[in-house]
Formats: sequence, C-alpha cells, structure tokens
Amino acid sequence: MSLTVDELKTATAEGTIDTVLLAIADMQGRLQGKRLVAQHFVDEVLPHGAEGCNYLLAVDVEMNTVDGYAMSSWDRGYGDFVMRPDVATLRRIPWHEATALCLADIVWADGSDVVASPRQILRRQLARLEERGWAANAATELEFIVFRDDYEEAWHKGYRDLEPANLYNVDYSLLGTARIEPLIRRIRNSMAGAGLVVENSKGECNFGQHEINFRYADALKTADEHVIYKTGAKEIAAQEGMAITFMAKYNEREGNSCHVHLSIADAAAGGGNVFAREQAVFERFLAGQLACLDELTLMFAPNVNSYKRFQPGSFAPTAIAWGHDNRTCSLRVVGHGEGLRLENRLAGADVNPYLALSAMIAAGLHGVDHELPLEPPHEGNAYTSDKPHVATTLTAARDLFAASDVARAAFGDEVVEHYLNNADVELRAFEAAVTDWERVRGFERL
Repeated sequence: MSLTVDELKTATAEGTIDTVLLAIADMQGRLQGKRLVAQHFVDEVLPHGAEGCNYLLAVDVEMNTVDGYAMSSWDRGYGDFVMRPDVATLRRIPWHEATALCLADIVWADGSDVVASPRQILRRQLARLEERGWAANAATELEFIVFRDDYEEAWHKGYRDLEPANLYNVDYSLLGTARIEPLIRRIRNSMAGAGLVVENSKGECNFGQHEINFRYADALKTADEHVIYKTGAKEIAAQEGMAITFMAKYNEREGNSCHVHLSIADAAAGGGNVFAREQAVFERFLAGQLACLDELTLMFAPNVNSYKRFQPGSFAPTAIAWGHDNRTCSLRVVGHGEGLRLENRLAGADVNPYLALSAMIAAGLHGVDHELPLEPPHEGNAYTSDKPHVATTLTAARDLFAASDVARAAFGDEVVEHYLNNADVELRAFEAAVTDWERVRGFERL
C-alpha cells in the first residue's frame, strides 16, 4: 500500500518496516538502487538523497561498462549522481518482509537534472503538456511467459528446453489459467498490496503466456507502477521456484507485447478527456503518431530481439496505420466518450515505459503544433495493405531516430545521442555473438 512519510516513520519506529528500497529506472526500464536500513532512510536519505554511480545510465544490459556516453565514462571517472527520493512513490512491498520502496529522480550534485534519465525524459514531456493546461492518462498491458524452471535452472540450461507453465494456447481460458493461478493470484494480490489498482489477469496465446492489467492513471504514475510490477513479478516468480520472461520474442510463436494506452486530460476542467471534447485535437494528435512512428520506433523497440515480433498475422503490427478497434494496425482507437484513447501496439514487453510514453506525447504534440491532417481509418487487414511498414531492424530504427528532427526538438541532442549510443552498444554486442541458429545450420553442413 502507499505510505506517507509519517506512516513510514511510525512503522520504522515500531519495527514493522526495517528496509527501504531506493530505486531508479535505468535505460532498460529496470529498477536499480540500494537496500537501505529504514532508520537511515528516514534520518539521512529523505532530507539529503543518496549517491549512486552514474554508470547506471551508461552500461549495457549485462552491466558491462561501454564507450560512447558523454555523461559517464572512464575518462570522467565514473562519479556519482544523486538519487533524490520522490515520496509520492513510497509504498510497502508485500513480497519482501518489512520492506518499503521509494523511487527516485536523478540529479547531479548541483541539483540539475540528469537529462538522460528515463523518468526525467517523461517529466519534460509532461511539462510540455502542462504548458497547455493538459495532462496525460495512460495504461500499459504487459504480456509475459511463465516457466516451471527457476531462473538458475534456466541459466544452466542455456535457456533451452524450458517447461512453459501451460502446454497449449490458454487465451481467455479459465481452465488453462487455473493451472498457474497460485502464482498469478499471488502477483495480483501482491501488486494490490503495493498500492497498484489491479483489474484482471488472463491467459494469452503462446505456451505459458499470461497478462495482468491495471487501471489507468496519470502517465508518470503508470510508468512508475509498470517498472515496479515488472520487477516484482520476476521476484515473486523466483520465490515460487519459477521464472518469467518479458522478452519481446522468446520463440517463434507469439511474442510478448506491451500495448500502451494514452489519452489527454484537461487539467483546468477537472481532468475531462480532451480527445472526447475536441475532435481537432484528437485527430491532430493521432496524425502525429502516424507521422512520427517510424522515426521514434527506437523508443518503442529498443533491442535487437524487439523486431522479431513484427510478423504478419501475429497480433504484432507491421503496418503504420490506424483503425477503429482494429488489432491489425499499429495504432488502434478504442473507447468512447471519456474513455476515448489511443492504443499503440508497437511496443513489446521489453519496452521502457517512460520512453514509450514520452515518444507518444512528443509525436502527438508535433501533430497538434503542425495541424497535421488525419488520414481515413484503415478498414480490413492492415497486414496485407500498402501502408508503410514499421522498421524491421534495430539498425533501421537507430538511423531513423538519428535523423529525426522531432526527436531532437522534443528531447534535446544530449538525450538523442545517449540513446543512439545505447542502440549502437546493443548492435555491436549482437553482431559479435555466435547464435544457436548459426551452429545448427553450419556446424556440419557448411
């Protein structure tokens, strides 16, 4: 459940909370940070913050130090930045005994923002909305695959021959999802105990694939809760002797998606849905999504594996198109009245939610500012249409992002160069790797 500072101080004095996790979201959308003694957090970290090595925003997914980042390097000495607690995120974490969690914003010693921090990137886009009297409401839908092997077993098996929790398609199946309900129920209830508003869970198409959905909230809160949930689900699975993957494409069957829902609220009018009231704003905001989707794809699909999802007839999009309740399009318009919203279907479950939401806001404001006209909705199967194709490789998305005037105007050159280098690091690692696919094809036959 959510905690106030006073409630934390009382729980610390009573001994019912003895540990506070102070966490930031890194470039991959993972929680990184420290386990702090609760009394130290109350006495020292709340008023002053805590330090963390700035390499947390300048390493690859395996935590290797890499070249190319302006803000952090061997030449700069890998110094610290300050993790400043955001007490609005303070909450109990039921899956760890006597533990609370608090997310932090990252600043330099002089108090200036670390602009490449994903949370700060989203904050700046939300500030652009606020200048117009608007706010953003959002929700993310994360799919994952559950295995009966634990993480250590999966590691030692080289992630081969793992046992999925279901052996057939359990999409919407109550019988099939009952097989794994002890784990899924624990995750649902634990997230509710951490203050997240859980709506439902359901099975999905790939073997062992499931989804848990949460109520929409303001965009920053949604991104915060997304990263808390993703980490928590993995930790709970590990405690149960199982493993969860959020890889965009684990195997040749259906990938793990992260559908991102977004609407714009009028803060001055008590939060009413701008899309429902102002047709022109809605159409221009949506037109901006279409115009910018290719050049901002890197913020939705950040890894080599991300692009394996984009297969015809897979419920992952291949065409840059929009439609009313049309799941073959990259952009699906759903809901009506106050519930009218955009659903971006491009992102996989490996996405960083702060970056995806930032990209949607930046694209929408580009459409509004330039009064872009909206093309007619696509009718029928977008997979077989003549619509432009989404980027098919990380290399293509990286080059589109590098050339994007929209990205540089919205995020600034420092952020663009930082995330281009992240893509370059991923590409170099992949290009140097020898895969099982290559061994199977070439060991004997080449």
